[in-house]
Amino acid sequence: MARRRRKLPQRLMAERMLVSVQTLQRLEAGDATVGLAVLASALHVFGMTQRLAELVAPDTDRTGISEDLARLPKTTHAVSSDELDF
Repeated sequence: MARRRRKLPQRLMAERMLVSVQTLQRLEAGDATVGLAVLASALHVFGMTQRLAELVAPDTDRTGISEDLARLPKTTHAVSSDELDF
């Protein structure tokens, strides 16, 4: 849709992405076998690389955050005076 909004022909888009028109067509069709590098290249052409960064940002990984929280100790103890010796 982004390519069509910009009135960018597939041939030109594929050239800018350094891929074949067929690969671009597979990407646009949602083919899951298209590599992440192809998607990243399309985002680069559109000036949208920040979107890829947001996908892999640790603070947006809800499952990873949940796993981290599950590994926290269930109880804590008060700091003893021996632990404060520095």
